[in-house]
Amino acid sequence: MQNKIAVVKSNIYFLEQGISLLSSITDNEYSYNNGKYFKSGIGRHFRHIVEHYISLIDGYTEKINYDLRERDLKLETNRKAVINALRNIIDSIQTFELNPELINKKIEVKSNEGIGDGDSPWSVSSIRRELQFLISHTVHHYALIGLILRTMDVTVPEDFGVAPSTLKYESEQETAKAS
Repeated sequence: MQNKIAVVKSNIYFLEQGISLLSSITDNEYSYNNGKYFKSGIGRHFRHIVEHYISLIDGYTEKINYDLRERDLKLETNRKAVINALRNIIDSIQTFELNPELINKKIEVKSNEGIGDGDSPWSVSSIRRELQFLISHTVHHYALIGLILRTMDVTVPEDFGVAPSTLKYESEQETAKAS
């Protein structure tokens, strides 16, 4: 039996959490944007998450440039397309478990470091580090998604948008209280 690689398992957990949320809301809730309290609806956040994962999947053999994303507007408005994209991402990152040496493979990564005309340099990273980044990035956007949905009086799971370290800490606290 193949051992699960924790960082892959964690990414899959959060991607499935997104699918579960998306499956519980309506198309109108997904694409809604009142412009009063937030500049973009949750569709834009999900598109952003998906496109970061696609950047990793498409570039993991050489270089990943997170700034060169497609910015596919269909993903901002079509909830089912995002669910399918998340499922495809899960399938793709599961391949890292079939080839575990890829997790520590050195790669170059680029993302805009600030505002201005300067070109950001490439940085050395690894697939593992980028998967760790994507967990943090996804959870950060989930927190915003949860907040937006709550302003719309949509029920959101209590643990949606909560960092893995916080979930672990809270679980340990509950276990300590129970003993």
